[in-house]
Amino acid sequence: MKMPVALLLLLALCSAILINGEVSDGQCDDQPTLDPRPHSVSITEFGAVGDGKTLNTLAFQNAIFYLKSFADKGGAQLYVPSGKWLTGSFNLTSHLTLFLEKGAVILGSQNPSHWDVVDPLPSYGRGIELPGRRYKSLINGYMLRDVVVTGDNGTIDGQGSVWWDWFSSQSLNYSRPHLVEFISSENVVVSNLTFLNAPAYNIHPVYCSNVHIQNISVHAPPESPYTVGIVPDSSDNVCIEDCIIAMGHDAISLKSGWDEYGIAYGRPTTDVHIRRVLLQSSSGSSVAFGSEMSGGISNVQVEKIHLYDSLNGIEFRTTKGRGGYIKQIVISDAELYNINVAFGACGNCGSHPDDDFDPDALPAIDQITFKDIIGTNITIAGNFTGIQEAPFANICLSNISLLINPGSYNSWECSNIHGSSESVFPEPCPELENSSSNSSSTCFSLIRYYGRASFL
Repeated sequence: MKMPVALLLLLALCSAILINGEVSDGQCDDQPTLDPRPHSVSITEFGAVGDGKTLNTLAFQNAIFYLKSFADKGGAQLYVPSGKWLTGSFNLTSHLTLFLEKGAVILGSQNPSHWDVVDPLPSYGRGIELPGRRYKSLINGYMLRDVVVTGDNGTIDGQGSVWWDWFSSQSLNYSRPHLVEFISSENVVVSNLTFLNAPAYNIHPVYCSNVHIQNISVHAPPESPYTVGIVPDSSDNVCIEDCIIAMGHDAISLKSGWDEYGIAYGRPTTDVHIRRVLLQSSSGSSVAFGSEMSGGISNVQVEKIHLYDSLNGIEFRTTKGRGGYIKQIVISDAELYNINVAFGACGNCGSHPDDDFDPDALPAIDQITFKDIIGTNITIAGNFTGIQEAPFANICLSNISLLINPGSYNSWECSNIHGSSESVFPEPCPELENSSSNSSSTCFSLIRYYGRASFL
């Protein structure tokens, strides 16, 4: 599906929401206030050349170093005009707005020596793809406050094809970089931009609070290996809204650390609100939870979403030795089209960082609600495979109608789970048909009101 068509679908979805008069309260209803910065400079003032060939890393680094002096004077803006601005990795600073004008393209260098190499994240203990260190992301923020990356639909293009080739040929020296990564930062906004061809992840807030991602378009080719759109990771108070994402692997993936490293770091991903998004995933899931979730994932509201042309729609992933939990998740008001597996939960997904994980660290999957969902051209309605020693609990389905492809043999596949269902077609597996008062009372809807939750 071409992006202009995807945009029309998203606009139609938003119009339908307005017509229905539906209102939801969550992190996305607490909109950030973006006051104009009193100081602004152009990247050209620091010698940058927008010809797509000149390396501008030093210009970005010098410009941001200069703008640090305005942090206590209301902050500053770095303006990137129309042109193609080739660069290696660089750091942002607090109280900064990075603004990309229409027609501005920040290009990630395809020379790995232009990307710094840094230590692994403590909640992972090593690079995701290789033991040891990892390549630093293209645009970075570390322990920052009040940072905005925005524009008039400018573009950040990672030129990731060389990284995909190195990954596929197993010739990487370190784990691949991301496009934008914020670490231990607060009050972050990413909006009104297009992200293309990330080497791995596009936007990765990790150990962050108060992150608002709005009105962005993210794209990588279907064949790009393990490219992911937005990855909230051990972060809280996150909003993702009005975005169009089409990726080789997952569109949105929530994480919180890997095995013993994530358990020791102990920072969950919590209070996340995702709404009005159009998502496509070629080889992964439109919305994924895990598999690295050892710090825990909870209090997540996903609503008013459109998922299409994906291997999996919504999937929960974990495995023995992972520890942690995924709980208090509500998926509602969703449209699915041309999805292989609409809903999934996998208790044997993902690898381990090393041999020091605790095999007795069993993850808990509990209080997962799917409601008010329709689907067309679905191959398998649900595939829920829990863990025998720790079955997935309180999987709750309500008001769901899925049109299954002719010739599909099993609409539902279930083991080591239990839950309840009401008004679900096709009829779910027996493990999800428990209608006892006990089980039904445990199935709940998570209602958000200005960051607070109540259970019905």
